[in-house]
Amino acid sequence: MKFNKWTLGLAAVGVVSLASVAKAEEKMSAIQSAMSSTTISGYVDTSAQWNFGTGNLNNPPYKFGGSTKADGFNLNVVQLTISKPLDEAEWASGYRADLWFGPDANVLRTASSLAGDVGNENADFAIRQAYVALRMPIGNGIDWKVGVFDAIIGYESVESGNNPNMTRSYGHSIEPQTHTGALATYRFNDSVSLSLGIANTVGPSINGRAHVTSFDSDSKIAESSKTYMGSIALTAPSDWGWAAGSTLYGGIVYGYNSDDSPNGGIDPDKNTQSYYVGGTLATPVAGLKVGGAFDLAKVDKVSGETWAVAAYASYQATEKMSIHGRAEYIDDHSLNALSFAGGSKIFALTGTLQYDLWKNVISRLEARWDHGCSGANIFGRSTGEGFDRRNAFMLAANVIYKF
Repeated sequence: MKFNKWTLGLAAVGVVSLASVAKAEEKMSAIQSAMSSTTISGYVDTSAQWNFGTGNLNNPPYKFGGSTKADGFNLNVVQLTISKPLDEAEWASGYRADLWFGPDANVLRTASSLAGDVGNENADFAIRQAYVALRMPIGNGIDWKVGVFDAIIGYESVESGNNPNMTRSYGHSIEPQTHTGALATYRFNDSVSLSLGIANTVGPSINGRAHVTSFDSDSKIAESSKTYMGSIALTAPSDWGWAAGSTLYGGIVYGYNSDDSPNGGIDPDKNTQSYYVGGTLATPVAGLKVGGAFDLAKVDKVSGETWAVAAYASYQATEKMSIHGRAEYIDDHSLNALSFAGGSKIFALTGTLQYDLWKNVISRLEARWDHGCSGANIFGRSTGEGFDRRNAFMLAANVIYKF
């Protein structure tokens, strides 16, 4: 190892030893090598929203919405991602940590089970994902996620900028969101991949448990109870002509749900089942893609179920401009999966115009109409005996900077 003249001079008078300097430089080299493969990225998500009508106490109950975002400007969330992706090595390793800051972080409800209600609801901080990534050289290679990771089912992402629309669908709102556990993914070929996983619970609380850890003598959940999940993804090969790249996806999540938030998904404190089928189809029309999604949520030993269906269409009109539409229907039959009483039925239409004027910026305008189909007014301000509107209209602007 070569040393500079200054280091040699200090060593000559006994101020430092060459052995200690060599060890320090080796450690610094190891740190620099590890950091060189680490990436830092993220985004800042903002919006401005106008909800038509006076009084917005009870807005449509899709996730990451609500009355707190009505009629004003919003910081939705800041995501900071620190990661080292898997490389091509047979025994590759890496990690990913997605940290959320801002009001939407409280919706995630991923605070540790030891944090209490204050940590869950008012911290403006959450860990969205934090997992170790590993590869085992078995067959084509098994990729693992160990830690906290996003749910494996759903058409839409928890990350707004990855979705065709700013507001989330009702299907997304009743799906599981985050798990603490282990997930294995195996790609048979370019067209077929399979994921299988095990987690503590369906609910999002980090390190939550299915069994009650307090002195609740009524609990009958065994300490060995876990949540199980599986999904399969099919992708049309390149020789399928205009349909190449089309995808079909299906998945199941079954286990104990501990999330007791109003919009936390299906009923808490029971074993629940979530089923999903969805896909995206390329079309012969250049720039046009269509998609569909079906979500079904069931609770063990409870009659009724909640289901949602949605249709999507996206058209890339120019290099910078794209148009996106979504039509959806939810039947919240008896599970109280949303913040309304069981039995609510809602139809919704959403249209989004996106124009990428600035580099690294997603800028879009969105209009949304939600209609209560149950024969009662379920939106708007309280009348003392209910609410005053069956229809809810919203106009919003969304600006996201990705770094």
